[in-house]
Amino acid sequence: MDRHDELAARFEARRGRLRAIAHRMLGSARDADDAVQEAWLRLSRAGGAGIGNLTAWLTTVVSRVCLDMLRARTAHPEEPYGDDLPERAAGAGPEEEAVLADSVGLALLVVLETPSPAERVAVVLHDLFGVPFDRVAAITDRSLPAAKKLASRARHKVRGTPAVPAAEQDRHREVVEAFLAAARGGDLDALLGLLAEDVVRRADPATLPPGVAAELRGARAVAEGTVLLRERARFAAPALVDGRVGLVVAPRGQLRYVLRVTVEGDRVTAYEVVAGPARLRGLKLAVLDVPAADWAPDAPEGSPSSW
Repeated sequence: MDRHDELAARFEARRGRLRAIAHRMLGSARDADDAVQEAWLRLSRAGGAGIGNLTAWLTTVVSRVCLDMLRARTAHPEEPYGDDLPERAAGAGPEEEAVLADSVGLALLVVLETPSPAERVAVVLHDLFGVPFDRVAAITDRSLPAAKKLASRARHKVRGTPAVPAAEQDRHREVVEAFLAAARGGDLDALLGLLAEDVVRRADPATLPPGVAAELRGARAVAEGTVLLRERARFAAPALVDGRVGLVVAPRGQLRYVLRVTVEGDRVTAYEVVAGPARLRGLKLAVLDVPAADWAPDAPEGSPSSW
C-alpha cells in the first residue's frame, strides 16, 4: 500500500464520524457529503504531512467547511413556499428516510436557524460530539470563554418553554409520533384510530395540490387527506411549536412546513399546516427533550480522549 492509499484508508475509517458531524450541523445528507468530500480533497492536497492527530485535524476542517456553508445560507437565505419537496432519492427506502427525518440533526436544524452559524457549530461539536471547548474556540476563531458563550446562547435559544405539564406533554408526544408514523405509512385505519370524529385540518392553500380543499372536517376526510400528502411525512420530525408538541417538515435542511397539532386525551382534534414565510417566522420552534444516548453517534474515536 502506497502513502496515498494509506492516507485514504485512514480517512475512510473516520468518514462516518465526519459525516455525522456535518449532517447534524447542516441538516442535509447531500450537503454533509459535500463537506466531507471537501475535507478529503484538502487532506489529499496536504498529503498528511505534519498532521499529528488526524481525527482532530479532519474534524476542524469539516467544521470550518460547514461554518462557511452555514454563513452562505445566512447571507443568501431561501424562502421556499408551497409544494416544493425533493424527489425520493434513488435506492432510499422509507425506513432510511424516516431515520433521517427523526435524527436530532434535523430537529436542531429547524430551531437553530435563529442562532448564528458559529453558535450552531459550537453546540453541535461540544454537546453532541464531546469536542473540548479549546478545540471549538480554535475552529470558530474565538477565545475559550467566548466559545463557551456561543454554546450557552445556542442552548438557550433552542430550548422552548412547554405550555403544558411534563406528563401531559409526554402523552401528546406519543399521539403525535403515532400520527406521524401512520402518515408515513399511509395507514388509513391507524389514522382513523388517532383522529377525533370532529377533527379539523386547515392548510395554507399554496401547500396543497389543485382542487384540494384548504379545510377538511371529520376523521374520514382528514385521514384520507393526510394519506394523500404522505410524501411530506418522510421529512417530518416532532418539535415544540408554540410550546406544544407539533411537527416540522424540513427536507434538505430547509424549513417548508410546520404542523400545529391539537391533542385532547389520546386523539388529534385539529391540525394546521403553516407554510407562509411570514407565518413561519412568527412561530416559536424548539427541540423536544431526547435521551442522552440519542445525541451521540456510534463512531470510532468519538470520545474526548481522542483529542
